[in-house]
Amino acid sequence: MYRFRLEEDENMRIIDMHCDTLIEGWRHPERSFFDGETSINLKLLKENGSLAQFFAMYLSRQEMETMDPYDILKGIYGYYTKQMETHSHIIRPALSARDIEKNRNAGLLSAFLTVEDGVFIDGKMERVEEVYDMGVRLLTLMWGYENSVGYPCSDDSEIHQKGLKPFGLEVVERMNELGMIIDVSHMSEGGFYDVAKYSKKPFVASHSCARALCNNKRNLTDEQLRILGNCGGMVGVNFECSFLQEGSEHATIEQIIGHLLHMRNKAGIEAIGFGSDFDGIDDNGELVNYSGFGRLLAEMEKKFSDDEIDKICSLNALRVIRDVVGE
Repeated sequence: MYRFRLEEDENMRIIDMHCDTLIEGWRHPERSFFDGETSINLKLLKENGSLAQFFAMYLSRQEMETMDPYDILKGIYGYYTKQMETHSHIIRPALSARDIEKNRNAGLLSAFLTVEDGVFIDGKMERVEEVYDMGVRLLTLMWGYENSVGYPCSDDSEIHQKGLKPFGLEVVERMNELGMIIDVSHMSEGGFYDVAKYSKKPFVASHSCARALCNNKRNLTDEQLRILGNCGGMVGVNFECSFLQEGSEHATIEQIIGHLLHMRNKAGIEAIGFGSDFDGIDDNGELVNYSGFGRLLAEMEKKFSDDEIDKICSLNALRVIRDVVGE
């Protein structure tokens, strides 16, 4: 069976499972994708150990005031494809773990394309198949509002316990068939348990934290973390301060490591990684931008073994990609 080979050279070692950089670039096409004023750009990725970046096509409610979400998706995708063509000497799309290794061996970064919010599906299964054909290999089913798939996490306990809609169950089945990673970030607790019950493949919470450490509706309970670990899935710790610690005004490396340690205890070392949410959060705190990963990893060395850090940095994400997408 194919297995990714982790080379001795650690210059390319980080897989970050979520950022909102694409929508910022689409909104401001005058900015450089290489070295523009975003928390993630190609220069930062190249200089700070990126192996692959999950780029979300985030369907923002801001644009939905005047645009259909399907049109927003197409607009962001057009921006993405243009950047991939322009910077093909630096970064290439990846559809599998093997693609990531191929790119790395060529000295190239990898872009793993995702969609945040299944609102664009609008009850049309062919749209799931369409984004798969576009190269999307992870779909965050929900954001902050109900859609044709299900319901978002909510402070209203009645809404929070609602599960997937009948069409949502069909979406889970079709994503399993296609080889698309199901992402339950932003999803109601009831929806989470439905995905756990009906998905035949591992699933992820690409950018979430632990509720035991911060009682935020977006965070996962210890039971949810346990289920993710048991099913072969994983969670990417989010760097948003309000998910890391109640009342925190900015993210700290200590807070992030605290969530990683808790997740290791509840989900297992095989089930944790990074989901920074850079360019989707207001304050990056001590990390400043993607360059902060170096300081984070240096501090992690005090709490985790080298093998554990390798798993958190990339090997866990690569395993999930293999298990769901295929070789």
